[in-house]
Amino acid sequence: MTLYLQDKYINLLTDFGFKRVFGTEPNKHLLIAFLNTLLPTNRQIQDVTFKNNENIGNTPIDRKAIFDIYCQGENGERFIVELQKAKQNFFKDRSVFYATFPIQEQALKGDWNFKLAPVYAVGILDFIFDDHKNSATLIHNVDLKDQDCNIFYDKLKFIYVELPKFKKTADQLETPGDKWLFVLKNLAELSDRPQSLQEEVFNELFNVAEIANFSPTELDGYQASLKYYRDLNNVVDTSREEGRAEGRAEGRAEGRAEGQVEGKQSLILQQLSLKLGEIPTETASRLAQLSSEDLNELGIALFGLGAIADLQKWLASRK
Repeated sequence: MTLYLQDKYINLLTDFGFKRVFGTEPNKHLLIAFLNTLLPTNRQIQDVTFKNNENIGNTPIDRKAIFDIYCQGENGERFIVELQKAKQNFFKDRSVFYATFPIQEQALKGDWNFKLAPVYAVGILDFIFDDHKNSATLIHNVDLKDQDCNIFYDKLKFIYVELPKFKKTADQLETPGDKWLFVLKNLAELSDRPQSLQEEVFNELFNVAEIANFSPTELDGYQASLKYYRDLNNVVDTSREEGRAEGRAEGRAEGRAEGQVEGKQSLILQQLSLKLGEIPTETASRLAQLSSEDLNELGIALFGLGAIADLQKWLASRK
């Protein structure tokens, strides 16, 4: 049954909202405008072509990579854009792993001089990295540098945006980057269009993101995506509170560590307890990529020995 939403605009931090605005051919100019606020001035793009967001590797045993958005610029450069809603222990590792796919796909058969087009991995994060908590830096630009901090290779770049650090209000927006980050974080909370966003590109975005313009099918898709987003936020918030409470009760470092582990247990267990139809395809696909060694490690560390069989059975049923 379709529910009626009170919000006027979609939440861009849901899978549906993010891909509707940034991941479709009719709206690619919005993606281009956003990416150009993150790219160096000498690497601005004019056009992109969307590519298959599922990379299966070179052999049947290779792990797959499923990107939120994967596109190619007019000069051959590749862009991976990932929206990450909940903290993931090895998100940086995953970014590096994902970046290997657009690198490998550039290989040519026969004679080839190994010249590569630039690859950009962009992470829009609804959390703050643990090692960045004491840093005010909002956007992290990561390059491959040598021992003297000189750029050694300028064709591989990682850009991470920690959205929770963005605190500006609509009246404080100055740069195009400010405006895009404000929209990403606050669009669903707006009931009208702020004066600072009265520009053609943002007027188009507001039109695309207005829920009243959705078809019934689109509305149902957004409802499901929004429910998943809210469930995930509730789990994370609850886990964080339980972790802090545990740490305070114990009053020791080991108490805080146990609280964090229990928080992770709660997050994973509650996600897997959702009905199968409510688990996004991408989540199921990524779980299905785990090796037997990974499953055993995950089951023992997070669930205890008794639950690993249930986890393996669930994953097998999703293939």
